[in-house]
Amino acid sequence: MELNIYQVDAFSARPFSGNPAGVCITQHELDSRLMQQIADEMAVSETAFLNLADNNLRWFTPKAEVDLCGHGTLAMAHILRQTGLLQAGETITFQTLSGPLSATLGAESIQLDFPLLTPQLHSAAPPALLDALGLERAQVRDYGLFGPKQLVVVDDAQIVRTLQPDFQTLGALPGRGVAVTAPGDGEYDVLSRYFAPWVGVNEDPVTGSAHCALAAYWSERLDKRSLTAYQASRRGGVLALHCTDDGRVLMSGMAHTVLAGTLHL
Repeated sequence: MELNIYQVDAFSARPFSGNPAGVCITQHELDSRLMQQIADEMAVSETAFLNLADNNLRWFTPKAEVDLCGHGTLAMAHILRQTGLLQAGETITFQTLSGPLSATLGAESIQLDFPLLTPQLHSAAPPALLDALGLERAQVRDYGLFGPKQLVVVDDAQIVRTLQPDFQTLGALPGRGVAVTAPGDGEYDVLSRYFAPWVGVNEDPVTGSAHCALAAYWSERLDKRSLTAYQASRRGGVLALHCTDDGRVLMSGMAHTVLAGTLHL
């Protein structure tokens, strides 16, 4: 069997930045084990698989399937445009583990319609989590959960930029992923980094799903519906966010294809 495969740098307009995603489009559903093997072979944070028969979209890290992936969805919509399956101005609705998710092609950027995830704030972050992240309790303003993932808020963007987590210790704690965030320190409203050693991704370069919670938190705190966010990983990436009245976040970004080829299976 031969399958077309792509690698796309999402949430960036240039190569070697943003978040790389694998993209595979088929006419029929692939076996879950095969999708997991392909994702492991691609060795990027997520590989997205679309079954055109029912528009079912699934995402796999090298170690596990995930229920929501923003950059993988953006990358998929980008390849649908590149291959002529979707035109500028058109919207496609994907069927996913997180329910129906849509992507609309603009002239250059792609807008994703995702659920807004309001974090449930707690009185204090677990000390072991802060130790693994390299944070002091006095540096933390807020701590919360969005699903199985954690949100840690600090007031200084430089703290976020210079974090050096102990990933072995972090991955041994209960969790699925942790976003560390602060107010922006320039042209951006929000700055963050995202760590997920639990699913084989020590640091995710740009995390669309985490921004479903970051948009909810910062929109309320800054009293702004529209935000510009920067994920300050080594590669970096920019997201435009807009919170709607019906509990959704419109998440926009650009993408660039860096690889196209054939899998021989």
